[in-house]
Amino acid sequence: MSQNLSRLSAPLLLLALAACAGTPQQGRFLTSYEGLSPRADMVRAGALDRSDKAALDQVKAVRIEPAVFAPQAEARAWMTPVEQTAMLREVDAQLCFELSERFEIAGADAAPDVPRVRAAVTEVIPTGRVGSAASAAAGFFIPGPIGVRVPGTLGGLGAEAELLDPAGQQIAAIVWRRTAGAIGTDNPSLSRIGDALQFVEPFADAAAAAMTPEDHTARKITAETDPCLEFGSRFRVEGFGARFITGLYVPEASAARPAQAAPQVDPASQP
Repeated sequence: MSQNLSRLSAPLLLLALAACAGTPQQGRFLTSYEGLSPRADMVRAGALDRSDKAALDQVKAVRIEPAVFAPQAEARAWMTPVEQTAMLREVDAQLCFELSERFEIAGADAAPDVPRVRAAVTEVIPTGRVGSAASAAAGFFIPGPIGVRVPGTLGGLGAEAELLDPAGQQIAAIVWRRTAGAIGTDNPSLSRIGDALQFVEPFADAAAAAMTPEDHTARKITAETDPCLEFGSRFRVEGFGARFITGLYVPEASAARPAQAAPQVDPASQP
């Protein structure tokens, strides 16, 4: 019986992963969509990208501009301001984590000759919260690395990014999309943006790969030299613990640390 199940599980898993990919749609954000070609090495996501290898070899540092939502309003129409902020914050964090392993990260006041990275969220498909709770409960009684998601719970993310030289010419670009799979390792979430937040990391990894010189040497990141400290830890143990205990992805324990609010000034103390 178990052997029969294992034989069936592999093809089902492959079908589920293929369904996750989807077809990435242009978000009217990149400076150019010319020369983009499908990435053949992706199973769970769909992506188109291009890279100017000669130009990439000259890049030593990059400046990451704050992520935005693409021009089409539907990308964020149903999201609250808090959800929108969390979404963009996670994109900023994951791009910083991935790119800092490849390049020096320049600050906002960097010289104008530093290439810049631009990114936009083009699509956010909400995660069904009620069904996610049911999926987590089912996962508790049927433990294992491969979970089953209840129909109606599957969220997703579409995003784009590009690397521009000081003259504004595109050095590398990517158009990317992924939706959660009914069968697989995508954790359900009680957050409406739970799936989208989880998929920011693989998007950032794919974007950084498109922007990476062929013979690059990974940069060593330490707690003292990490340029991404404002976003919190690169690996949050509490997030892993929350998933293990509840079967759910919990943004508060897993996503980037919220930006620090400006200090409040007591008007009475002003001269």
